[in-house]
Amino acid sequence: MTFEAPISRWQERILPEWLDYNGHMNVAYFVLVFDHGTDAFYPLIGLGKPYRQRTGKSTFAVESHITYQRELSVNEEVKVTTQLLGFDAKRIHYFHTMWHVEKKVQMATLEQLALHVDLTTRKVEPMPEESQRLLREMWETHQHLPKPKEVGSVMSLQPKKK
Repeated sequence: MTFEAPISRWQERILPEWLDYNGHMNVAYFVLVFDHGTDAFYPLIGLGKPYRQRTGKSTFAVESHITYQRELSVNEEVKVTTQLLGFDAKRIHYFHTMWHVEKKVQMATLEQLALHVDLTTRKVEPMPEESQRLLREMWETHQHLPKPKEVGSVMSLQPKKK
């Protein structure tokens, strides 16, 4: 299987109930849209809800970092692209970018690390070989993508340069 680089499988419109008292999309709904992007990404690597229902195994997000570049309002349409940053037998490191469909500008990003977990024991364990194979195939096309500037970013208050 050949994967596009980056993956682009999720698109949706901003709903009125997602706005906060500042009149723009609340931060929690950025996370929701990114989660929908994850739900579209995981089946490509043999994971996701049908996998959980069939096996009793899933993934847990263990670390995330979100950046917000622009505001969103009602009925604006966004798409989420996904770049595989790395993986091993038990972990998946990926990066979502949210794009404004009409304006074609970056709106926000989410970097995430997920662990493969047996839901019965609640312990981390290796992914099935099929998922590891699919991740290797995806890596073949994603390893050459430029690393997004937001990857590994750290928040801090740096003194202003004069």
